[in-house]
Amino acid sequence: MAEIIFEHVTKLFQDEIALEDVSFEIEKGEFVFITGKSGAGKSTLLNLIMSQEEATSGNITVRGARLDLMKKSRAPYYRRMLGIMSPEIGMLNDRTVYDNIALALHAAEKTGFGIKQAKKTIMRALGLVGIAGKFQAYPQELSGGEQARALLARALSTDPEILIADEPTANLDPDAAWDLMQLLEQINYNGMTVIVASHARELITIMKKRNITLVAGTIVADEKNAIYNTKAVDIFEERRVLEERKKRAGLGRSDYY
Repeated sequence: MAEIIFEHVTKLFQDEIALEDVSFEIEKGEFVFITGKSGAGKSTLLNLIMSQEEATSGNITVRGARLDLMKKSRAPYYRRMLGIMSPEIGMLNDRTVYDNIALALHAAEKTGFGIKQAKKTIMRALGLVGIAGKFQAYPQELSGGEQARALLARALSTDPEILIADEPTANLDPDAAWDLMQLLEQINYNGMTVIVASHARELITIMKKRNITLVAGTIVADEKNAIYNTKAVDIFEERRVLEERKKRAGLGRSDYY
């Protein structure tokens, strides 16, 4: 069975369509890019997987569990199997790298195994991303690439089943961005499912992974071993999607949804 299944998922924010009739499956151990320009629906899709948003219609199943049937009290436990990396969820500047990751462990209730085990877990995560020597540094003392690695270490520290990265290279120079992608590929090679939302054309083209392309909240391509699909930034493709949506809306929303 697929690890993540989207079945005809639509997400509305009031009357605005963020995602429309989205269906796909991701197998355990896959590396998948979600691509599209700003506003295409990449972050919304990730938020649905993370159960930070609820679908307006359709079903989402993660590791055999239907998210719409999950009790809200179970959501924090569910998220513990997800490693979340995003520049928007930065580190606290008044805490060291070590303490920032310790907070993540505490939030995931992973510190019950004792201080020594927590330290071992934190240092192992930092070692995996190559910055174990920076554990006492503060975030502002790190380079952009090191900050990204620290965020990745924090995401990995809870030993997740699935790693979700939202624009992880957005603030990095090309060399640091490539280094980070190499780390993500190695993590995937070791068996973890990796999902990356990105519009970094060159990196996506070089990596040649599965690429799900969103335009105006609709999947317009789902390709394996793919380069960056230019439909993601094609204004005519976006107009086509929006025109088709308008025609369907003319049938009446109740008929469509």
